[in-house]
Amino acid sequence: MWIASSKHAQDLDALARSKYRLSAATLMERAGKEVFKALKAMLPERGRIAVFCGKGNNGGDGFVVARLAKQAGYTVDVFVAAKPSELGADCKKQFDKAEKAGIECRFADHPDWEEKLDCLGCRDLVVDALLGTGAKGTVRGPIREAIRAINCSGVPVVSVDIPSGIDCDTGEEMGESVWALRTITFGLPKKFLFQGAGLERAGYWTVADIGLPQELLQTPTDARLIDEEEVGDILPERMKGGHKRDNGSVLIIAGSSRMPGAAALAALGALRSGAGLVSVAGVADVCRAISTNMPEVVLLPLSEEGGLLGPSAAQELLSFDPKFDAAVIGPGLTQGEAVQGFLKELWKDWRVPTVVDADALNAVAKGVRLPRGEVVLTPHVGELSRLLEFSVAEIESDRFGTLEAVLDKFGSCALVKGAHTLVGYPGFPAFVNTTGNPGMASGGMGDVLSGVIGTLLSQGLPCIDAALCGVYWHGLAADYCACTVGNVGYLATEVAEMLPRARATITSSCEDE
Repeated sequence: MWIASSKHAQDLDALARSKYRLSAATLMERAGKEVFKALKAMLPERGRIAVFCGKGNNGGDGFVVARLAKQAGYTVDVFVAAKPSELGADCKKQFDKAEKAGIECRFADHPDWEEKLDCLGCRDLVVDALLGTGAKGTVRGPIREAIRAINCSGVPVVSVDIPSGIDCDTGEEMGESVWALRTITFGLPKKFLFQGAGLERAGYWTVADIGLPQELLQTPTDARLIDEEEVGDILPERMKGGHKRDNGSVLIIAGSSRMPGAAALAALGALRSGAGLVSVAGVADVCRAISTNMPEVVLLPLSEEGGLLGPSAAQELLSFDPKFDAAVIGPGLTQGEAVQGFLKELWKDWRVPTVVDADALNAVAKGVRLPRGEVVLTPHVGELSRLLEFSVAEIESDRFGTLEAVLDKFGSCALVKGAHTLVGYPGFPAFVNTTGNPGMASGGMGDVLSGVIGTLLSQGLPCIDAALCGVYWHGLAADYCACTVGNVGYLATEVAEMLPRARATITSSCEDE
């Protein structure tokens, strides 16, 4: 499913009207019906609803919701954050229908407007139809007053298409914004759902079908959701007569005396995602830690400089005979001149497809050049800040722009990790992950993910496919953990253990199609 910007959403509406003869009234009616359908499941019988309408088409959707709710027997109060004369033509038509249905609408120029806003707490639900996806600039006047009243009421809120006060493209707050329990957006998901304040303000979101032609909905944009069926189609199948070498040989270069666990977690991610052979190259403490708990792993002890890998270790590693199909480099290596020297020496003639993570990314930020072969960069926000010299706030407020900046600078496949991780590759749209949950914000999750992507690279997938499949699969495994124990307190090792189950779900859903 493609993801729409504000302009793309407006273009869809315009084409629906001009090319397919779908009137604004028809689209509003359909949108209102979809919202009302969702409201009914949230409301008690004969419940009380407050509907907040703006002066544009989003307000028109709100009037439809109010009319349908009134006709179904709910108690409905409508607040219009505008003067009657300010209503747009299409919005005015829906207001007239609502008025004929017996709904009394309170306009912003009414003497008791502010007094009535203070009495929202007795409602069961608030519908936010103040501003649509085209809104820009700081909210002011009655709109701001309405948003503040909604947020102070303590009443659950359903936002129509977008939480009012959120910029559709950046997800940033335009001075004030509605905190929604649920957002029902139309036709396609919008960029605000995946970045900035929109991530939180939208609450639980769904995409409602309002009958826009499929030809329009399938028009490519610069971003799209990662689809489970697509992932299932891409994941390599196991051959009945295959052996371990057919399933990929992954080299993990990770860990240090202080952080041996990072190497173990990356190795576990690779093993549990189906690598045929996993080797770990590291300092003595890393090898000892892994030998105790992971007998499946081949160990390649390297010389060290104060508990860290250095340039001499790179020469040792390059002299080993085994052929590796992919590598994961960086988790737990720590930072320092020795590690930078190790990577500079190792990457001079390195051609193995590689996941560059954690401290390897920090070394790149300090000037170490990436290897010339295929690489997948897996930075979180802090690492992105160092790589691009952007502030964390700048990154969080424009994650799509950040991804574009990484691709422009390095020309390689890259992630922007976080809620709804983004995956990109030059010349491709941004892929947005839909799996995962807040419980993943704990140590070691990224190490496991690197191992998963390393496995998929080792099995011959192109970088972009390995990255988007790995991100989706890893997030789904975490979702299974959250379903089992809740989304607080599960561990990275438990996510790794759930990888086989998550893969079975992905591939079985593909087979069922």
